[in-house]
Amino acid sequence: MSRVGSAPITIPSGVDVSISGGTVTIKGSKGELSQTLTGGITAREDEGMIIVERPDDSGTAKSFHGLSRTLIQNMIVGVTEGFVKELQIQGVGYRATAKGSDKLELALGFSHPVNIEAPAGIEFDVPQQTQIFVKGIDKQLVGQVAADIRKWRKPEPYKGKGIRYVDERVIRKAGKAAK
Repeated sequence: MSRVGSAPITIPSGVDVSISGGTVTIKGSKGELSQTLTGGITAREDEGMIIVERPDDSGTAKSFHGLSRTLIQNMIVGVTEGFVKELQIQGVGYRATAKGSDKLELALGFSHPVNIEAPAGIEFDVPQQTQIFVKGIDKQLVGQVAADIRKWRKPEPYKGKGIRYVDERVIRKAGKAAK
């Protein structure tokens, strides 16, 4: 049996859960998220818990079982606490500027500034010119927006310049050896 999928999800106070058909909708203090369950997976609410069940023991049903449970758990965490990805900019002249909470302007060594608009549900926070926080309630969307920002200037291996996640370790290469 799937160890992840079989664990029940506790519903914290202040969170409203509605399950209709194959769709789970979670409402909390930060917003509302909805997820459609696939692969025959069903969810039911039982005494302050959400229990995710699968139809049979096939390989795909087991995979969707754990996935569906994790997606519902992430929705609950998102509407109560939210998710944050922190990016760090390294390089001479590289900087970020917030234009409100939904626009970001990056100077990354190009001849023009890079302007990024946040999709609905995402906010940017720039406490320093070399630090960017991507915040939101949808874990997948927060990660995708952070990856799109990083894609503009990935960290290069010789000097380490570029945009990186805070916990990312960039493997450095030695340059040309002088004779």
